[in-house]
Amino acid sequence: MRRTKDEARHRFGLSERRGLYRAIYSRRDIRAQFRPDPVPAALLVRLLRAAHHAGSVGFMQPWNFVVVRDLDIRRAIHTAFLQERERAAGLYEEPQRSHFLSLKLEGILEAPLNLCVTCDPERGGPHVLGRSAVRETDLFSTCCAIQNLWLAARAEGIGVGWVSILQPSELKAILGIPGRIIPVAYLCLGFVRGFPHEPELQRTRWRTRLPLSDLVFAERWGESPGAEFAAAFNALERGMRP
Repeated sequence: MRRTKDEARHRFGLSERRGLYRAIYSRRDIRAQFRPDPVPAALLVRLLRAAHHAGSVGFMQPWNFVVVRDLDIRRAIHTAFLQERERAAGLYEEPQRSHFLSLKLEGILEAPLNLCVTCDPERGGPHVLGRSAVRETDLFSTCCAIQNLWLAARAEGIGVGWVSILQPSELKAILGIPGRIIPVAYLCLGFVRGFPHEPELQRTRWRTRLPLSDLVFAERWGESPGAEFAAAFNALERGMRP
């Protein structure tokens, strides 16, 4: 298909597109590969700026970022994680419980930098454009900021691990977060010894990535997108793994 001049002007160059897709496909949830080297302030600011340029409902920009380097604070967070991990383990039957407890699920002490990303549901006032029907769009917007940061970090060679096995009330108490503010993500950041070829939970056989073709419908829920889409899905899967 021949492209117009406008289409060519707006499209990224081939190397830029490859770089973007490489960041997406090679992004990993890092838990055990951190090096102790500090993250330079200038690099951290670049990552935070990328996060701050995420889309948000009504341009609400509901996020804040609590940068945590202090070892005593990280130890308190780690203790809260261990307590919550024990509670979470009780949700599983054996042998899955033992499998769960064997997994490395955080790098709170190993990573030189932790980051708590929060959401202020009151930012923008009582009536935020686009939020009247779905109030949770403030949380969705914050997650967009987190993904921006994660992809920028991957491009910079910085590993990121999201620690979700934490009680929000514990995080708020330890970090002095005000009552109305919602902790959305507790992240571990740092330079790494390497990025795994496949997701850790897939490598350890906890879960595997679902086929994209099973997740896409056409026009209505449950309707197959057809043979043309199936062929395109298959070609993409063959060319881009994992």
